[in-house]
Amino acid sequence: MKKILVPLDFSETSENAFVYAIEMAKLYKAELVLLHTFELPILDSQVIPLNYAEMYDTLELANSDHFKNEMPKLEDIAKEHNAEDIVMNHIIMNGDLISCIKEVVRQENVDFVVMGTNGASGWFDSFIGTNTSSVISDVSVPVLSVAHDAKYHKIETIGFRTRYKEDEIYALNEVLTLAKKMNAKVKCLYVKTVDSDFQGEKIEYWESIFENEKNLEFFVIPSNDIESTIEDFIANQSIDLLAMVMHKKNFFTQLFTTSTTQKMSLHSKTPILALHE
Repeated sequence: MKKILVPLDFSETSENAFVYAIEMAKLYKAELVLLHTFELPILDSQVIPLNYAEMYDTLELANSDHFKNEMPKLEDIAKEHNAEDIVMNHIIMNGDLISCIKEVVRQENVDFVVMGTNGASGWFDSFIGTNTSSVISDVSVPVLSVAHDAKYHKIETIGFRTRYKEDEIYALNEVLTLAKKMNAKVKCLYVKTVDSDFQGEKIEYWESIFENEKNLEFFVIPSNDIESTIEDFIANQSIDLLAMVMHKKNFFTQLFTTSTTQKMSLHSKTPILALHE
């Protein structure tokens, strides 16, 4: 991992994500790419007869100055986390956030994205209902989403929600690599519903693949309430970060609906790592 992208709007939400990004950059000796986006207004020249070039230059300059004024605060945060040596490059772009993120990921060869989720009425409501879900769907690199009220603490246990699909083996290897750098344990969860095609041979196969991983455990929990089971798993197993494979967007939207929000809000400080199949 060489480059980590952090979209910033200088809110508390993005500052929380920035701290997680700093800690990831320290682990991998990676460079941080700090992205600030803004959208210039479209005005009718017949209604507002202004010099467009001058107006746009003024707005662009204002955003650039705002970014510069906020940088000392970010540098102070980096110092607090003993990350003064982390390289930070700054990009200011005009355009909608999702398009800008996709462009920067492509142009800068970004390996990882860390971004905050705006606080809706609950954790997964914000996760699905904000720009984060669009980024997860539209970029090909892992995305770590950090809830708006999250405060960084050492990650000691990573949860990995699996369906024991073949394409998730690579994702679990990625999670294990991250866990080793963090000196963390990994706990895999399979929620067995009445409709599951789960067979014992599957877990035996996975356990044989990862038999040399001493800090890896597998859990199979029978339940038809996937959301509540994940909620309980996070609480009972002291999960600090939950990793999941992004098979397709509607899997997330089906799994974490508005009705789940109130139940999950207790765990609003748990970051989500979305991986791609």
